[in-house]
Amino acid sequence: MKDIFEIQRRTFLGRGVAGLGAMALRTLWGAPPKTGFPGAVNPLHYPAKAKRVIFLYQAGGPSHLETFDSKPKLAEMHGKGMPESFTKGQQIAQLQGRPLVCFGPQYGFKKFGKSGQEMIELFPHIGSVADDVCIIRSMWTEQINHDPAHTVMNTGSIIAGRPSMGSWVLYGLGAETDELPGYVVLFSSGKGGQNQPIAARQWSAGMLPSKFQGVKLNSVGDPVLYIQNPPGMAAAAQKESIDAINRLNQAQNAALQDPEILTRIAQYEMAFKMQSSVPGLMDMSKEPASVLEAYGAKPGDGSFASNCLLARRLAERGVRFIQLYHRDWDHHAGIKQNIPLKAEETDKPTAALISDLKQRGLLDDTIVVWGGEFGRTPMSQGGDGRDHHIKGFSFMVAGGGFKPGISHGATDDLGYAAVESPVSVHDFHATMLHLLGIDHKRMTVKFQGLDVRLTGTAGELVKEILA
Repeated sequence: MKDIFEIQRRTFLGRGVAGLGAMALRTLWGAPPKTGFPGAVNPLHYPAKAKRVIFLYQAGGPSHLETFDSKPKLAEMHGKGMPESFTKGQQIAQLQGRPLVCFGPQYGFKKFGKSGQEMIELFPHIGSVADDVCIIRSMWTEQINHDPAHTVMNTGSIIAGRPSMGSWVLYGLGAETDELPGYVVLFSSGKGGQNQPIAARQWSAGMLPSKFQGVKLNSVGDPVLYIQNPPGMAAAAQKESIDAINRLNQAQNAALQDPEILTRIAQYEMAFKMQSSVPGLMDMSKEPASVLEAYGAKPGDGSFASNCLLARRLAERGVRFIQLYHRDWDHHAGIKQNIPLKAEETDKPTAALISDLKQRGLLDDTIVVWGGEFGRTPMSQGGDGRDHHIKGFSFMVAGGGFKPGISHGATDDLGYAAVESPVSVHDFHATMLHLLGIDHKRMTVKFQGLDVRLTGTAGELVKEILA
């Protein structure tokens, strides 16, 4: 009866991951040491172009009209009423019921590189790598307010508690290192925008075992709380304590076969190894001055620039998914004054990261993404700002099998809606997984009787942007 009870109360997912965990457990208990752990998609569904992802997440909703989407017609109509044919019956956030007035791009655009990629003149450094990037000008999403839009972008679902895209990637591919988390989250803030609160559930593992959740590293001060041993605690004594705890956990797992117990064992080991690996990771003293200058990084200042350099160091050390939240792109007012501040903070380090990865031979198998949860309206808010906008916005991607030096899709003449080759969040997730060797329709887990996947019941591969 006990066996029947245990089988009934454990999900299919739990049993499956327990098998993976047991493989990791054998490594910890006397088998030849191996790095990381295997993924659930083994072998991969496709030959992988990419091994890892660096997502430069511009939280708050960067305006496509002041970054990557030039709209001369909108500039011509600046100050005139927005044609009702564009907006009638459409979902609008804070402008609902108010006069809708066209608000032209506040800065000029230039063509960069041999490819002639067009972007705002305030992005000269990103412009210098224009031939290495793909600009998607036809993104669209479902949720018009920040938190639910973050949830859709990160998890593919409006339902809170689903696994994040980083967790899905780590679950599918496994980890390349056992000295650092496979999924790392970094935060930065700057000037010139409202600071976005980002809930920890945006990097949650959801119904997957918690070993797949993101780990937030602090950009200022100790990267991880209690990373240093307390006075009087030697490393050898701490290791003895961890070994004793893990033997108890191993005995408990033998009785219950619970994947969360295996996670606990692995995390104790990980935490112990991070006490050695993380200080070395964060020590940028050996980085050449030329590299620090290229990024505009001042180690320890918690800036987006320093986090971009840290992202490259994490990628080199085998971290699978690295997400940098730069949190103040919310421009309901003062967009002309504030966009130069955001450009100053993000232009140089973004370009430096792409160039640095390329120089080190890492760009070919690293996906770099630049974008936020949605865009901004082509109508003004408060006279000099823009409201939230979901019908059309831009992403920039590079490396990892994306076709370089191209622009894909388009919004209409006023930048309101994606009208040429629209790309949904689900489509983007499907394409990202494809480049990592995963069929988004086949990587599923059982939850409450359903096959759950990152892309829900939607998502199509965007073949035109593949190299």
